[in-house]
Amino acid sequence: MRAQASRVAGRSVADQATDALGLAIDRAAGARAVDGNRLEHHPDSPRALEVMLELIARAGHWIHFENYIIRDDRTGRRFAAALAERARAGVSVRVLYDAFGSLGTSRGYWRGLAQAGAEVRAFHPIVSRYPLQFIQRDHRKLLVTDGIQAMVGGLCIGDEWAGDPTRRRRPWRDTMVHVCGPAAAALDRAFGRIWGRAGEPLPAGELTADPAPCGSSTVRVVEGAPRRARVYRTVELLAASAAERLWITDAYLIAPATLYAGLLDAAKGGVDVRILVPGTSDLPVLRNFTRIGYRELLRAGVRIFEYQGPMVHAKTMLVDRRWARVGSTNLNVSSLLTNYELDLVAECEQLAEELAAQFRRDLASSREIVLEPRRLRLPPRLVGTPAAADALMQDTDAAHKRSGYELGTVAVVALRRVAGGLRRSIAAAGALTFAGIGVLLLLFPRVMSITLAAGAFSLALGFALYVFGQRRRSREDSDEA
Repeated sequence: MRAQASRVAGRSVADQATDALGLAIDRAAGARAVDGNRLEHHPDSPRALEVMLELIARAGHWIHFENYIIRDDRTGRRFAAALAERARAGVSVRVLYDAFGSLGTSRGYWRGLAQAGAEVRAFHPIVSRYPLQFIQRDHRKLLVTDGIQAMVGGLCIGDEWAGDPTRRRRPWRDTMVHVCGPAAAALDRAFGRIWGRAGEPLPAGELTADPAPCGSSTVRVVEGAPRRARVYRTVELLAASAAERLWITDAYLIAPATLYAGLLDAAKGGVDVRILVPGTSDLPVLRNFTRIGYRELLRAGVRIFEYQGPMVHAKTMLVDRRWARVGSTNLNVSSLLTNYELDLVAECEQLAEELAAQFRRDLASSREIVLEPRRLRLPPRLVGTPAAADALMQDTDAAHKRSGYELGTVAVVALRRVAGGLRRSIAAAGALTFAGIGVLLLLFPRVMSITLAAGAFSLALGFALYVFGQRRRSREDSDEA
């Protein structure tokens, strides 16, 4: 009896250890684990667009479509035609676009959708009573049909992602995930919450879907929101929990200080840390900022690759063989702290292996950045070398299922790593920021004084408008009461 009780207690402790990291991620993400899903990985942008159009064509009740960029080009018009056809057929079509991201899209494009019966909303219009909202953009990419099928990831609607073989234009490399199962309804509810921020809420009948399980994957839907840092904390925990490999693909990587320190600590701890970023970016300035931290990362053992094909726009993270993250969030301050974002964090070995296989294929089209020593004690030069196929395959491919005790230990180490190095990173960032401001003030005193004065007056005006708006809203609420 005593031995049997000991075995039962041992199993209980192991189960708790296994769930420790998942519980920490649940709390950091403000999300719960949703079981019973089938996840289809779509790393080919043109194919992902076709799957989205197929889902729209099959929708019978409602379509919830949200994207940062919806262009009025050949690809955008294909989506407009598909959405308009469904709206005319009696399907409830809701389209939410970001006013800044889709700034170049013509009014006629939106008018055509509205005339077909779709409801179209712009998120945070450029000109509004709340100027401070300008930096809070809806950067999410989501399609949900009937609450039972969904597509989520980093892909926008435009010819860049579709490519044009006749003009020899290759498509951008991006990643979407097709979700079937209860997580699709969770994504639909996420759409409903941000739709309500742009106007009247969704009708109750459009959030009633209760899809049956259709797979075995566990999913967490992580909604990034300004000042909440949900995605930020989730990414930090995932990065810090890595014991074998941490492979990151990011379009605009400028890691905040604490996340940057976490990557350094993981590499120094023996984790296989690899980062894939664009070799050619649509925003060259951000690419230059990304390169600033290369030397310290390389010295710590991180391997950095620059993609040599068209723009790589994917935002993915692979942690060991348990965790896979795909979504709209770039690892920079704008995405992590000020935008509305949407990520999928999955416990799915199949998706993890598919992401790993795609990562290797991307590395085969990349060049690895290494340090080349120089004379006269100058900092080493960053040079690119062809990615060797044999070296790319040298990861821990042997199957390894960690025990509950190992997973529990990883959870404890994760929390320690997230806390470790925080003060050093903040101090370094503060020193660089204030030193840069001081240098600019010395070199350009007049220009800087005018700039600072203009910034101060702009902030004062913004705060005044905010106070006025809040007072007006409170008066309206009191009148209604």
